[in-house]
Amino acid sequence: MQTRKQFLKSASLISAGVVLLPYPKLAGMKKLTNAGIQLYSFKDDMARNPQKTLEMIARMGFKQIESAKSQLGHYYGLSAAEMKKHCIENGLTLRSGHVQVDDKWKDTLNEAEKSGQEFLVCSSMPTNGQTIFNYQKVAEEFNKAGRDCRKRGIKFGYHNHDYEFDTVDGKVLYDVLLDNTDPDLVHMEIDLGWVIASGKDPLLYFKQYPGRFPLWHLKDMNIAEKHSVELGEGQLDIKGLFRMAELAGMKYFFVEQEEFAHNPAESMKQNMLYLNNLDY
Repeated sequence: MQTRKQFLKSASLISAGVVLLPYPKLAGMKKLTNAGIQLYSFKDDMARNPQKTLEMIARMGFKQIESAKSQLGHYYGLSAAEMKKHCIENGLTLRSGHVQVDDKWKDTLNEAEKSGQEFLVCSSMPTNGQTIFNYQKVAEEFNKAGRDCRKRGIKFGYHNHDYEFDTVDGKVLYDVLLDNTDPDLVHMEIDLGWVIASGKDPLLYFKQYPGRFPLWHLKDMNIAEKHSVELGEGQLDIKGLFRMAELAGMKYFFVEQEEFAHNPAESMKQNMLYLNNLDY
């Protein structure tokens, strides 16, 4: 109920010809749809019962799935065909998967082809060494992996952590990867939380390398502790980032969280509520 003071203030503004519109209702504001999730957030649940976990994820409102390699394989003990089937049954799309470029690479390609997924993403650097030379070598390896994937109708990508943003001889190592990989062969999955945890600004990367980031890990981060938190609880400028999604080339985003205020299910429900209420 409006107080007398609030009524008089509103009346005086109207008489003066001033009309106040609440910001969220401004024309042109957008809503997020087609939210994805990185299954690493539910790694224990997926290991115990992947079918029921996928059903739960679908009920939350997620639409896109990104798997992650575990001790049970690329699909938590399911075959590629079974994973595809369970996703389809729940209205989900298996869009991407985290893998390694290793001596089982051909088997990984075969599985991805059977699963129908669009992307194969190398989840971390395949060789150790925080040197420009190593990152240049890895860039060559990624270009080759990209060609392998393209022959199968799959897109190859790379997912960053924070260490790629170390500076060596005046050069940021992540920039070495970007500068030495073919944009048509290597598609970057930018983990936004790890970017800000490293002290870098993802918006600057979108401007410097437009169109290079079709996949995002939407991970809010407590920068001081380098811990992921529920969306809106950390220092990630989520609205600002989505306003630049077109420049970045973003096609799909996957919510990922590794530390939880409660448990994965409760945190992900909170994350979906945040996304459903987000205007940008």
